[in-house]
Amino acid sequence: MKKIIKSKVTLFIPLFIIMIISLLNMQNAKLLSSLYNNHLIKQSIYFILGIILILIISKINIKTILKYSKYYYFLSIILLILVLIFGKEINGAKAWFNLGLFSFQPSELTKLTLILYLSDIASNSKPNLKLILKVAILTLIPSILVFLEPDTGAIIFYFLSAITILFFAPIKKIWFIILGIIIILFVGLFIFLYIYNQDILINILGTSFFYRVERIITFKTESSYQLENALIAIGSSSIFGTGLNNISIYIPEAPTDFIFAFSISNFGIITGILIILCYLMIDLFLLNSFFKLKSKKIKLVLISFISIFVFQQIINIGMNLGLLPIIGIPLPFLSYGGSTIIIYFLFIAIILSLLKKNY
Repeated sequence: MKKIIKSKVTLFIPLFIIMIISLLNMQNAKLLSSLYNNHLIKQSIYFILGIILILIISKINIKTILKYSKYYYFLSIILLILVLIFGKEINGAKAWFNLGLFSFQPSELTKLTLILYLSDIASNSKPNLKLILKVAILTLIPSILVFLEPDTGAIIFYFLSAITILFFAPIKKIWFIILGIIIILFVGLFIFLYIYNQDILINILGTSFFYRVERIITFKTESSYQLENALIAIGSSSIFGTGLNNISIYIPEAPTDFIFAFSISNFGIITGILIILCYLMIDLFLLNSFFKLKSKKIKLVLISFISIFVFQQIINIGMNLGLLPIIGIPLPFLSYGGSTIIIYFLFIAIILSLLKKNY
């Protein structure tokens, strides 16, 4: 019992620290734009709902719920179709349902449902070519729908989850070699057409999505107003920053994509280091949990979540530092955003429940 309590402490202490820093940032975000006036209240509500989810899910039999992963997956596909028809367009992407004071993003829910369904299939199938095709098709369906929104970040997460699940299934390594060759050929073809005939790519992908994909594959990190301001904010920050209710520079998308730079600007370099340490503690907790679990299916669920969780940290912090392309990926639990926060709390709740039952 003491070991379980100790392990939970190593999760919840860094998680609560990140949440507090997030709320303090939302308070300062009010000084950036009137668009952010309600972010503090909404972010607080998201965190409260997330904690309630953990308390509720810890009381129910998660293994029974996971049996119906197929139906969750198809529900998310239906929602992805409906959002293309009835969704609210924000920043050129039709990816949200407008629920009045709040918005809901089905592509975030699909991160969870896809992982659950693929893990179920992989744990009950032989690791062969047939399994690869199943996983590929089930991953392509939501990817195509999200492509139409468009939402580049979500597609990356879907494929990362699929590859992780296949790797730990485990599929014979020869198939990963073949997959790697195919990816290299596609990237090479993209770069070739990008250099010699961009019109073909634009006609196929559409102008908006072309430039999103271009930034990922070619790793273009050319100076931009938002990146320049983020780097200035980090470079000019003191140990403790400007403090609460005071900002030094305007950073576009500060509460979401550039929350790491915004945190350092507000509360100093020491806070940036603290954020990284908190994420490291959560990552170690999740990895330790992975090795404790016995069920193959549950281990696949957890390792898939770990892969997207860690990837999201690396990409967001990297693009805030100008080391990686800016592709609109928020920082878990720190960035503003209801759908992402709630889905990640669901992941954490499921993991805690499974550890409690010792599956």
